[in-house]
Amino acid sequence: MAHESMSYDVVIVGAGPAGLAAAIHYAQLCREANKEPRVCILEKGAEVGAHIISGAVFEPHALTELIPDWKTRDAPIHTPVIKDEFKFLTTKKAYTLPTPPQMKNHGNYIISLEQLCRWLAKIAENLGVEIYPGFAATEILFNEKNEVTGVATGDMGKDKNDLPKNNFQQGMHLLAKQTLFAEGCRGSLSQQLIKHFHLHKKNQIQTYAIGLKEVWEIQPEKHHPGTVTHTVGWPLPSNTYGGSFIYHWGNHFISIGLVIGLDYSNTYLDPYQEFQRFKHHPTITPLLEGGQCISYGARALNEGGWQSLPKLSFPGGMLIGCSAGFMNVPKIKGSHTAIKSGILAAQTAFEAISQASTQTDLTQYQDKVKKSWIKPELFRARNIRPGFHWGLWPGLIYAALDTYVFRGYAPWTLSHHADHLALLRAKNCKLIAYPKPDGVISFDKMVSVSRTNVFHEENQPVHLKLKNPQHAISINWQQYAGPEQRYCPAGVYEFIDDESGKKKLQINAQNCIHCKTCDIKDPTQNITWTPPEGGGGPNYSNM
Repeated sequence: MAHESMSYDVVIVGAGPAGLAAAIHYAQLCREANKEPRVCILEKGAEVGAHIISGAVFEPHALTELIPDWKTRDAPIHTPVIKDEFKFLTTKKAYTLPTPPQMKNHGNYIISLEQLCRWLAKIAENLGVEIYPGFAATEILFNEKNEVTGVATGDMGKDKNDLPKNNFQQGMHLLAKQTLFAEGCRGSLSQQLIKHFHLHKKNQIQTYAIGLKEVWEIQPEKHHPGTVTHTVGWPLPSNTYGGSFIYHWGNHFISIGLVIGLDYSNTYLDPYQEFQRFKHHPTITPLLEGGQCISYGARALNEGGWQSLPKLSFPGGMLIGCSAGFMNVPKIKGSHTAIKSGILAAQTAFEAISQASTQTDLTQYQDKVKKSWIKPELFRARNIRPGFHWGLWPGLIYAALDTYVFRGYAPWTLSHHADHLALLRAKNCKLIAYPKPDGVISFDKMVSVSRTNVFHEENQPVHLKLKNPQHAISINWQQYAGPEQRYCPAGVYEFIDDESGKKKLQINAQNCIHCKTCDIKDPTQNITWTPPEGGGGPNYSNM
């Protein structure tokens, strides 16, 4: 059966900050030229913002470029940073360290990125942008010239055996002159494009982290709006990159979280349990006591920086935001660079389409990025993250050297290693005993998953694919003690006994909160994350 199709000038996959910024700016340029914007956004979440999670301390200057009068338009940006703290934790104490210049946040704001995206979506729609939440782009469309011509949305209403149910609806083809991929970190279609068009150079490697976050409503006397605290050290071992954040914002809210580099080596390390243990530090627990945890979520983060950016354009489209990997790791920020990349991609697409250019690989976009403030910002930060491959203290020393002596212009560029290759076999690792959650400060994983408001239609094809199902037991269980049951922050993977008493892997796909960690950390790259039926996944609030 032929698919129904809809045609646009620009189709954007993903309603995060990059995708929304691109749509808004393209529509702005159309309005200035007295043209009707023909642009749409596909968003796999049930609504815009449902899958958005970030710390987040927000640097507003890219937003100011996009919407100069945002302060008078009721933007959900209300809590300016007034105090920065940087601390080193031991098991019992916290020592204040000088705040690195990249982590000084004067002029920045503590926000909910999910709320910001909902606000941006309203602005986009008022400009004539069509937004379709609940529709996951599952396939890239090509023509006979190997050019991207758009995307297909996934079929809806299939059962576990991939057969149509009574409510079956065939997916749509959305055709475009340029398709912008703004799927966020480790986007499934973006990864396909990088491989298909060889957008990464040989030995060019992206590296990742997992960020876990809770939003708490705390007692008013403990709340200090505008205070930003970052820590390093405990509970993570010195050979594991990561740190925590605590941001005071909103109506007695704090955002608290832990970020852990996915190049950790101990197969017994459980990022979720490390986060729960962190909250029991003697300097953290008093802040939370008497409060209430209201939200939980987790997401993978790009940490490769400038040297890990792929070629940003290909015939028929561009990669923007975290689909490419524009995060500034020392700043712990990526939303401002994502917005700027969306602006630049929109400019590039508008110029080419307005001129009826026959060029489909718009390499001008890459040139615009290099000429913008994105390049000097990310270039100067490029060596900080890989410096921590040597451990916490050597990494801090190197970061100081790179920042204060070389000022980001060292005559070398450090490289990354693939995260999954760092994982050691169980026989070479020390078992980690995690304390049981107390249900007050720390929580069972399933209690936290309930706070994500996650929902998937259970009778649908499993969206987590095993390339070789036997590897789950013969390699992951027998050699690595089943790391997926620990690195997944939502209890998706579970090793159980079958009828004969042998171990088998059970995939609880209905728990998946779309963090993509399994796609990154599996030791043999045996797990492929694909989009589930549109609208499925978490439904975050205040994240």
